[in-house]
Amino acid sequence: MLHPNARILIFAKAPIPGQVKTRLIPALGPAGAAELACDLLDRLVRRLSGARLAPVELWCSPDPEHPIFLDLAESAGVALRTQRGEDLGERLSAAAEDALGRADAVLLVGADIPVLDADYCASALEALADSDAVLGPAEDGGYVLLGMKAPAPSLFKDMPWGGDRVAAITRRRIASLGWRCAELPTLWDLDRPEDLLRYRRLDVDWGDARRRAGRVED
Repeated sequence: MLHPNARILIFAKAPIPGQVKTRLIPALGPAGAAELACDLLDRLVRRLSGARLAPVELWCSPDPEHPIFLDLAESAGVALRTQRGEDLGERLSAAAEDALGRADAVLLVGADIPVLDADYCASALEALADSDAVLGPAEDGGYVLLGMKAPAPSLFKDMPWGGDRVAAITRRRIASLGWRCAELPTLWDLDRPEDLLRYRRLDVDWGDARRRAGRVED
């Protein structure tokens, strides 16, 4: 383990049809969108846990009891945690504070970034050696990764999640804390039907998602 005193926190919703990847339902249907969410999560967890950069924790919503979460805990060795909070900001802040009680640094990442890999996370952890925070921007104006070494609830409070100003607001709030912030290359996340073509171009074996259909609950 290269960074045993850090934690990588992956945030994921249980892939229940109709409740995940809702903007992709017109293109894939409720079950197809849930299968895609399942596939994205499975691939990301295995990429990051297999690299042995730092202990990986899967922060689950609404709880860790969905079969895919239990399978990843057993087969990929990730710890399961339950998201706590009324909105995304509260959940991110609570998880960061919890993990920083057990670690010197944390990376917060979502489960829907097909091109986020171990090298990207390694760069983030290395940047935190000389910075107080690290930001991985998303093409849509959000971010795909936020790294920090101390809790900072102000980075998450009253944030217009899902909008195109999240990264810009986060940069300003980091600066207002007097923190040094490193920035990583911009990546894309898979949220819209037009993103599906980019995903398919990654030479993804869509059969993997279909074979995992048994872990998608109605």
